[in-house]
Amino acid sequence: MSSARRLRVEIAIVLGLSLGASAVYSIVSIISRLTAETPLSQQSASINQSRSSREWLDFTYQFLDVFFGLFVVALALYLLWQPGRSPFRRIGFDLTRPWRDLGAGVALVAVIGVPGLALYAAGRALGWTVAVVPAPLDPHWWTIPILVLAALKAALTEEIIVVGYLFTRLRELGVGPWATILSSALLRGTYHLYQGFGPFVGNALMGVVFGWCYTRWGRTMPLVIAHWILDIASFVGYPLAAAWWPGLFAPAS
Repeated sequence: MSSARRLRVEIAIVLGLSLGASAVYSIVSIISRLTAETPLSQQSASINQSRSSREWLDFTYQFLDVFFGLFVVALALYLLWQPGRSPFRRIGFDLTRPWRDLGAGVALVAVIGVPGLALYAAGRALGWTVAVVPAPLDPHWWTIPILVLAALKAALTEEIIVVGYLFTRLRELGVGPWATILSSALLRGTYHLYQGFGPFVGNALMGVVFGWCYTRWGRTMPLVIAHWILDIASFVGYPLAAAWWPGLFAPAS
């Protein structure tokens, strides 16, 4: 098998085990939603919900979901490993420039966060986006720590695989930078399609910005930091927003 064909098969396997599969399920989900009798604006999508009525089982399930979810990230890094060349260094996921990465990550939060919220609100107003129902914050002492870990898992999975790994492999296959950026952004938008068309557009635009930054900086660390902050705000801050502004964030009755 030629090296190019092996890389294509490898990419298919990694995506099939991770976000490629999520994208396919998301497409099926949006088709189901659009063909349902209930309008899209009156539907909802739950995230980070309880897995059991028994506290210790709920914690165990949610912790294991985070733990085992990171194995595909480890697989992607392992596949990028070369003798004498760290996979972490190859994609800029290291601590060689912590303060610059932190500053860049916070700047990306400012660039992405407000427009993302505006797109969600516009999607809800136009009926293109479902109401996202977050996990309540008050059940257990470990709820917020688990949500923070879930946000970290999402940030690592998306930025290491959809940016660091995929950009590296597509570059080795001779794919141009903009074709890579747009392909990655389309994938990012597609696996959020289960939430409606607003999140699809918002995440695709986020993918363009993150992909462009990665091609310039060669580092995934700022992207992981930004994504982690954004998801913490979504997972922890969103329940508060839903309680304060139910007309915007809750499904219409």
